[in-house]
Amino acid sequence: MTTPFPFTAVVGQDDLRLALLLNAVSPAVGGVLVRGEKGTAKSTAVRALSALLPQVPVVAGCRFSCDPARPDPACPDGPHEPGGGTERPARMVELPVGASEDRLVGALDIERALAEGVKAFEPGLLADAHRGILYVDEVNLLHDHLVDLLLDAAAMGASYVEREGVSVRHAARFLLVGTMNPEEGELRPQLLDRFGLTVEVAASREPDQRVEVVRRRLAYDDDPAGFAARWADEEAAVRQRIVAARELLSQVRLGDGALRQIAATCAAFEVDGMRADIVMARTATALAAWAGRTEVLAEDVRQAALLALPHRRRRNPFDAPGLDEDKLDRTLEEFSGDSPEDDPDPDGPGGGPGGGGGQPDDGPAQGGDTGARPEEGEGTETPAGGGEQSPARAAEPFRTKVLSVPGIGEGDAGRRSRARTAHGRTTGARRPQGALTKLHLAATVQAAAPHQRARGRSGPGLVVRRDDLRQAVREGREGNLVLFVVDASGSMAARQRMSAVKGAVLSLLLDAYQRRDKVGLVTFRGAGAEVALPPTSSVDAAAARLESLPTGGRTPLAAGLLKAHEVLRVERLRDAARRPLVVVVTDGRATGGPEPLVLASRAAGLFAAEQVASVVVDCESGPVRLGLAGKLAGELGGTAVALDELRADSIAGLVKDVTSTRRAA
Repeated sequence: MTTPFPFTAVVGQDDLRLALLLNAVSPAVGGVLVRGEKGTAKSTAVRALSALLPQVPVVAGCRFSCDPARPDPACPDGPHEPGGGTERPARMVELPVGASEDRLVGALDIERALAEGVKAFEPGLLADAHRGILYVDEVNLLHDHLVDLLLDAAAMGASYVEREGVSVRHAARFLLVGTMNPEEGELRPQLLDRFGLTVEVAASREPDQRVEVVRRRLAYDDDPAGFAARWADEEAAVRQRIVAARELLSQVRLGDGALRQIAATCAAFEVDGMRADIVMARTATALAAWAGRTEVLAEDVRQAALLALPHRRRRNPFDAPGLDEDKLDRTLEEFSGDSPEDDPDPDGPGGGPGGGGGQPDDGPAQGGDTGARPEEGEGTETPAGGGEQSPARAAEPFRTKVLSVPGIGEGDAGRRSRARTAHGRTTGARRPQGALTKLHLAATVQAAAPHQRARGRSGPGLVVRRDDLRQAVREGREGNLVLFVVDASGSMAARQRMSAVKGAVLSLLLDAYQRRDKVGLVTFRGAGAEVALPPTSSVDAAAARLESLPTGGRTPLAAGLLKAHEVLRVERLRDAARRPLVVVVTDGRATGGPEPLVLASRAAGLFAAEQVASVVVDCESGPVRLGLAGKLAGELGGTAVALDELRADSIAGLVKDVTSTRRAA
């Protein structure tokens, strides 16, 4: 067994360590979501925490880790007699991103359940994690239905497995820890809210601290056991402190004054619902217990707010995370007068709970000049001299009409286009390919019925064989790859028009976030095209690239389309099941080089030949219009929509138009 890196040897990351320890003291806090760039000890700290947790008393032979002092009366392996039992170390169970639903919650033997009425249940990862840690690395990449199951179990303390009327329930109380890199995509706000605490982590910029990180890591890699032995005393001290804090937790008093501060803080930051208030109360209580106090102080409330609120105040993926600490301090001060426990306890330990507070700075604003060489402009919209313009600010986003890919796909679950998925309405049945996950009961009975006499059926039960089982075919929605191809040339350079263009693309990006799409961004201007953002699940990264996009120069439309075609080719090799939707944002003009319109037409023909779903957002303006964008849409085999008609309430029927045009092609 590999020796884990000692928790106490992790350099810095005070907020991360504190959030994990508070959950170890009080699992009712609700787990922790760790957000940050790669290489910041997220996984290392989580895996190291399990070694600090006290031994777990369990009923011998119980697959669901029942407590011998209070065995679960509904345990599938029960009933158990109270008393006795044995002890084992606390487990840390890791949920792979590609896990199936049955691997997470467990599975029933459907054949035995139908033929014999026996609840033959194989426990899943939720059962393994009971009374331990369930760790999900890259939780933002986990399928939505798995995240829903996971968080429901964490909230209820139990897991329910239902298959065609056969139900099994078992206890599932665990410390839930998720880690994610925001550059790879965000969690939905509803799912963010289900994590008790959140922590933003970043690598230190202090040379001395970075040197110490490298020194300790090299020492651990050279001799893991010896390195762990040098930190054994510190580990034992923290372990004892966790035990003491757990014992003290029930004695901690959360007075009316602290409760008023908690309620006022949640109201001031306009968080939705009441979960934030409850999590803050539990966190403040755990902070007091961790500090060895039986009274919750204002400093506990402040630290609890810094850990429990940042992820709950975001309204969309483009909002910056974090909390306004000045506003927090003003709120706490305003409601501190009638809180008797705000006065320092002369008999308690000095200082706060430790472990730091606040959030890291957002960093310098992303900006402006990309350093690209100015190209010769075109038309009256380009400044004299033809140089590029500074980036225009995006207009206010709006709700757009749904754009979807025609046909039925088989990509990852999402909310855009029709697809065969694990969840959705049942549309048919087929023989299972691999393990049976969703039984089609009627089709199974129909397959087994003709063979009952040959199988010697004599009683009321149905004789079912493996070959009779039928998998339900379900239709739901999938996420797509939405590839934006944006014209940033001089013909688009009018400030007002480019602001509207960016606002429209930003609106489509927000729609892509809500529909669980991957997004990519190709821009063309001057002498060629570039991939401003490779396909990613991080729509806020796409929004940042869009905001800093300058304009100017000629219009190499063909280069933009060819670059987009290459992006799709590479992405098809990586994820063949994810269908693309190409959104070209242009006025349809093409300049530079010999026969630019002919070259653009040939490039568009590549998309039409491969039947790639496409939409052209027509940005042409002015009293005289050439209709080039509409012609381009026809060559792509897609449809065109005017920029000012992109709003959902003004382009009814757009999805039908996209679909019918593609079928006609």
